[in-house]
Amino acid sequence: MNFTNCKIEKEKVIKAFLVVITVFFSVLIILVGVNILNELKEGKYIGRGIEPQKTLTVSATGEVYKKPDLALVTFSVITEEKTVKEALSENTENMNGVIEFIKSQGIEEKDIKTTSFNIYPRYEWYETTGIPPYPQGERVLVGYEVHQSLEVKIRDLEKIGDIIQGAIDAGANQIGDLRLTIEKEDEFKKEARIQAIQKAKEQAIELSSQLGVKLVGIINFQESVLLPRFYGFESEVPLGMGGGEAPQIEAGETLISVTVSITYEIK
Repeated sequence: MNFTNCKIEKEKVIKAFLVVITVFFSVLIILVGVNILNELKEGKYIGRGIEPQKTLTVSATGEVYKKPDLALVTFSVITEEKTVKEALSENTENMNGVIEFIKSQGIEEKDIKTTSFNIYPRYEWYETTGIPPYPQGERVLVGYEVHQSLEVKIRDLEKIGDIIQGAIDAGANQIGDLRLTIEKEDEFKKEARIQAIQKAKEQAIELSSQLGVKLVGIINFQESVLLPRFYGFESEVPLGMGGGEAPQIEAGETLISVTVSITYEIK
């Protein structure tokens, strides 16, 4: 290789190096510039709080009155005997009589459900010796109690009183937790919700017009539902007692109430 060729090769190497250096510094300058620009943009928020969102909240209630179409009643049989066998036998006989009567009134099996069955020992305290207020005595087993409860759905509300009295005559000695309700509550709850939302929207439009603001969109929604129950009958029948006049149960109307709260963004 002669001197001329060496000189040409050296010049090529130098030019390539200069190109690389130029590209490197160009990229570096761009990156530094972008970083400075970002810092300047962020700097404009220094010392300033987050701007609060402008909102408008309205509330409204929808109400639907419906006549109950379903009654739930709990019938219980409680028996006391000296042995478990005797208490269980008597309890079973009485409860079977109650179930048989209820079915005779057109109540389907799907609407009859045993909700509890318990056997309890019965103890009494007998004082023996001792000086008050520290008497001595012993706890003596005197017998057993069997409790069995049945929840019944009554769809013909005109029969409630007769079924209650008939169940007592058949052997039930405790009746309670009578609830008059609507079987398909969700349908009427939906109806009340639609009413409430419509009222709330109308209120929001009216208020925004009066305040001179514009509704942008809904940013929050809350709902509360009121489904009242009628608890109108509870009775304890002395063991072995029955008969009497059937109680009169008035169904009346049930209020289904839905309250909504809607928050709008405004500008």
